[in-house]
Amino acid sequence: MGINAAIFWLLLLLYPFHEALLASALGCNWGTRSSHPLPGDIVVRLLKDNGFDKVKLFEADPKALRALGRSGIEVMVGIPNEFLAPLASSVAVAEQWVTQNVSAYISRYGVNITHVAVGNEPFLKTYKGMFQRTTFPALQNIQAALIKAGLGRQVKATVPLNADVYQTSNQLPSGGDFRPDIRDLMIAIIKFLQDNGGTLTINIYPFLSLYADPNFPIDYAFFSGSAAPVVDGSITYSNVFEANYDTLIWALEKNGFGSMPVIVGEIGWPTDGNTNANLDYARKFNQGLLNRIMKRQGTPKRPTPPDIYLFGLIDEDAKSIQPGNFERHWGIFYYDGTVKYPLVLENGQDLVPAKGIKYLSKQWCVLSPETSITDPRVAGSVNYACQYADCTSLGYGSSCNELDARSNISYALNQFYQVADQQKGACSFANLSVITNTDPSQGRCKFEIMIDVGKHEKSVNSGAEGSARIRWNAVVAMVVSAVLLSSASRAFL
Repeated sequence: MGINAAIFWLLLLLYPFHEALLASALGCNWGTRSSHPLPGDIVVRLLKDNGFDKVKLFEADPKALRALGRSGIEVMVGIPNEFLAPLASSVAVAEQWVTQNVSAYISRYGVNITHVAVGNEPFLKTYKGMFQRTTFPALQNIQAALIKAGLGRQVKATVPLNADVYQTSNQLPSGGDFRPDIRDLMIAIIKFLQDNGGTLTINIYPFLSLYADPNFPIDYAFFSGSAAPVVDGSITYSNVFEANYDTLIWALEKNGFGSMPVIVGEIGWPTDGNTNANLDYARKFNQGLLNRIMKRQGTPKRPTPPDIYLFGLIDEDAKSIQPGNFERHWGIFYYDGTVKYPLVLENGQDLVPAKGIKYLSKQWCVLSPETSITDPRVAGSVNYACQYADCTSLGYGSSCNELDARSNISYALNQFYQVADQQKGACSFANLSVITNTDPSQGRCKFEIMIDVGKHEKSVNSGAEGSARIRWNAVVAMVVSAVLLSSASRAFL
């Protein structure tokens, strides 16, 4: 057999494998703002069991990074916005950050870090320019630090941006350009990224279009093709994702960056905390998105599909709810890694839940049958409980919104009790509540039992993740003590 024939057969054999790799490439965001986070090794197994080849972290979480070591999963490590100013001030600070959070994990633990995300949506309009002066210098210093560490080719710097950095002059994608107030800055950043072989990262949220505008055509948020189309010249758009993404592509082309690679850093649909944040809509949206990824489907303006990171993997009960109550419910899995709703993945595979989860005792804190809901101490107790625990599922249009008054109160008290690790005294509330072994869950509303973090952390806590858990335990202990020491005359009772 001649050499040409050998090469032909080799390519023929490799082609299906290469295509399979392309089709199965799937990314997600792993947020760690949880009061009781899943152990890192369990999360990594969850990722691999469900075919996730890429993961984005919002910060250099030590436990997550160590767990990702030698997993083969590509990792994008994030830098929070509050770090931008010190990183912008000195390349030495950037070198230290890269040494501690990139080089160390690559060399010691074999973490496959491919990107560093400098900031997180730093040019959001709601920030009112807070990070406009520090983002680009921080990016430049991080890039310089990566090069100095010998990682300039292996690890690429990027800046995850919200889709509000561009707009359209005619309500169509073809009118796309960058916001006037940051246009020069955006062009400078994109050129820098291009010169250094980097990529532009954009976050697109069709849910937020619906959340911000009650008149937004709901079918246009999904991929079903049933929405009234938007016609832009010879192109027809049947969903907002394609229209939004192509608005960016038009903006890039108009400014001389038509070939700039783009990553969709965040896209997804929440399941609670708002009327339109529910299981049915989330399943519809994310299944449509996954179908596009598996088909390697791009957009009319750019047929080559971008890398996409689904947002997110697991619910985060300690995340800020400033944007809305839905912020804690973006996961395709609940806080404990159980499946929220069915999704069909590559080769017809269904979502696989997390394995090996250990829980606290099967008991709940509820309002005592002897307590009247008109007791003047009840309202204050509920407010106090929700100050320290997640009660977003009680909001209008949420999964627990239809509970009666007694169950509503019980839900709040139980959330506090579980977040406090079921500690003695955490279900006191001046004798308003009792502990029950009967599950009070009703319909869509699930009364949670928390993960037993102590059982998962049998080894001695060490490093940043250990100290973080110790700090949380200290907060819980102080809160429980406050409850125990309170009297009926206390303001919150």
